[in-house]
This record gives sequence, structure tokens and C-alpha cells, in this order.
Amino acid sequence: MRINETQLALADKQIKRILASGNYYSEVYKKAGITGVSTAEEFEKIPFTDKADLRNAYPLGIQAVPDEQVVRIHSSSGTTGKPVIIPYTAKDVDDWATMFARCYEIAGITPKDRIQITPGYGLWTAGIGFQAGCEKLGAMAIPMGPGNTDKQLQMMIDLESTVICATSSYALLLAEEINKRGLKDKIKLKKGVIGSERWSEAKRKYIAEALGIELYDIYGLTEIYGPGIGINCPGETGMHIFDDYLYTEIIDPATGKVLPDGEEGEIVITTLVKEGAPLIRFRTHDLSRILPGECRCGRTYPRLDIIKGRSDDMFKVHGVNMFPSQVEEVLGMVDGVSSEYKIDIAHDDNFNRDIIMVTVEAEGRVDFTATGEKIKQLFKSRLNVTPKVAVIALNTLPRSEKKTQRVFDHRAE
Repeated sequence: MRINETQLALADKQIKRILASGNYYSEVYKKAGITGVSTAEEFEKIPFTDKADLRNAYPLGIQAVPDEQVVRIHSSSGTTGKPVIIPYTAKDVDDWATMFARCYEIAGITPKDRIQITPGYGLWTAGIGFQAGCEKLGAMAIPMGPGNTDKQLQMMIDLESTVICATSSYALLLAEEINKRGLKDKIKLKKGVIGSERWSEAKRKYIAEALGIELYDIYGLTEIYGPGIGINCPGETGMHIFDDYLYTEIIDPATGKVLPDGEEGEIVITTLVKEGAPLIRFRTHDLSRILPGECRCGRTYPRLDIIKGRSDDMFKVHGVNMFPSQVEEVLGMVDGVSSEYKIDIAHDDNFNRDIIMVTVEAEGRVDFTATGEKIKQLFKSRLNVTPKVAVIALNTLPRSEKKTQRVFDHRAE
């Protein structure tokens, strides 16, 4: 799905505004001789934007408006290198809330709902994004923020929350606590809006059944407003992306070539109307595909498939490239194994070879030794790697209130 005339005109306007602003990208475009775009072919020749560029422009080198128009800044939740700081104008904040309210509406959430918001507030875009969309919709916001699970459950019961917003890691923690404490009959939850990290089908199934709710994947990243730029509709896995605010491409992450609809690659997003920090062709490093055809719900917004992972999440052992999503697929084939796992990769200097250790949780009803052997064989047959496997009891691995790190590469240390 190539850029249409309306989107092309908006992209041209953004480029001209960037050039006039004198910001970091104005210099990049001037050196490349870019003055605007009038065709799809010209647009696809514009150089990509990457997070490394945004770090080079730290702190506010990508700001494209005067200071007096900036009403807020946010920063990415990344833990490596300089943080990425994104300035927002009042219009940016309102546009983001509008998109987020659309997400709630697509999920069937109404002003009658009571939305418990558990993602973090502050520089992170999550909590305040969920809240702004809730208020724009006209629903009741319960802005809990992360942590304090006892208080979360008390408010969930006493205020009769009908929607929970969380990372998949914290949704799992809450589901396990509700199950452990026998509180399922006391909660009124109907829907869960889950974002920030990809999650396996096994985890999705457990959370949905433990809480008795419908689950929705919300998509977004700090560089492109934040969460709330897309969501799946009831009964469908594809996430609608709002093409009046954003233009989405899928590229081959190795070559940068634009791929046709239906082919899997890296998501690239252009902000069509963002003022504070407009980005043209931003490489998200998220892996997915544009679903061809029309959605059964009747909405015409383009759809992204479930996020399969990130191109920079790939790890290499014994010359084999692997993604966490492949590990989760293998573990989902083993009876009694939970969705939680940990991978440790190290180098054995004595034998000059890499070692991969997979730690998984399993239900007490299964034979841990036989389960570990089955996992080892599946890794060998499907991923061409033979790991060491440790099978431990349920709820043994640490749970997180934010994103959960599952792959630890000790070779870099």
C-alpha cells in the first residue's frame, strides 16, 4: 500500500517545515538535496530516521517548533545509550489523545467504563497516554501507575474497574495474584488493553482465562507519540493504524527495500501532522507485516499483524540467528510449560564454544526431566541449537511491573 496523494501532500509539508526549523534533520535534508516530495518514488528515496540519529540530536535537536510551543517532553524507556527526548506541542498531545480514544472505542470501551491504568507515569509515555485517551473518551480513569499490587487489587474490587491497562508482564502478575488469592469472583473486569512488549500466545491465553476478559493489543512507541497509534478490533489479530496521522511502510531490515503488503519485515512510520518532533520514515525495528485486504469490522484503516519481535532482539548462538518469538513458539508446544522463561548465553573459554541455558517454569503435574528433554529436542529440531534446559516450579522466575527482560547475553560482559 503505497503512500496516497493526501499523505504525500502532508509529508511534503512536514519536510518543508523541518527544513525551515533548522533542526537536526533540516541539515540532513539540506545536505541530501531534499526540498520536498511530490511522488511516491521520491518519498521512498528519503533517508530513514533511526533512534541513533535521535540520540545524536540529544537533547532537543529534533525539535521543529519554538520553545514557547512545546508543552511537554517525553523520553523513551530504553536503557542503553543517551535517552531519546521527544517534545510535544498542545496539538500533538490532543492528536495523541484522539488516537488513543479511537483505540478504546475500537475495543468496545465506552464512557460507562472504569479504566484502571497501571503503566508508569512521568517521562515514559505509557501512563499519561492511557489516561489522556480515557479522558478524551469520557470514561472514568483510575490512574494507579505501576506496583503496589495489594492496592491495585483493592481499587480494582472497590471501584469495580471494568478495564485494565498494563504491560503483559504486569497483567500476568495481577492474573496470578487474583488466581492465588481467589479473587476472580470479586472483580468486574471485562477487557484488558495490553501494550509495551510483545507477548506469547500462551501468556495471552492464561491472562484472558485467569481474569475472564477480552484482550486487546495496543501499539505505539515514544518516538511516534506513544501507545495508542493502533489497536486490534474484536475477534481480529490485525491492529488498525490511523493513516490520517501516520503513514506506515514495511521494509526489508537488511536492504531497506520497501516490501509489498503481506510480506514480513520492519515497520517504518512517518508522522504526517506531528509538530514538535516530526519524523519521516522512522525505523521502529518492530517486525510485522501489513495485512492485505479489508477487515471484517468495516474500518478502512490499514492493519498491522501481531508484532513478531524486534530486529534488534535477535541473538546468535552457534552461528544460528534466533528471536524470542521462536523460543516462545517452541515452549508453546510443550504441555504444562508456562509462558515465562529466561535465556542465558555465555562463552566457555575452555572449550571455545557458546553455551545457551534455557530456564522454564512448569506445572507440578508434569515430569520435569521429561519436559526438559522434550524442550531440548524441539530446540534441536526446529532451531538447530541444543541448549541446556532447567525446568523449575511455577512462579519461580521474577515477575515485572514493566517490561520483562528474558534474554541475557553474558558474552558481551
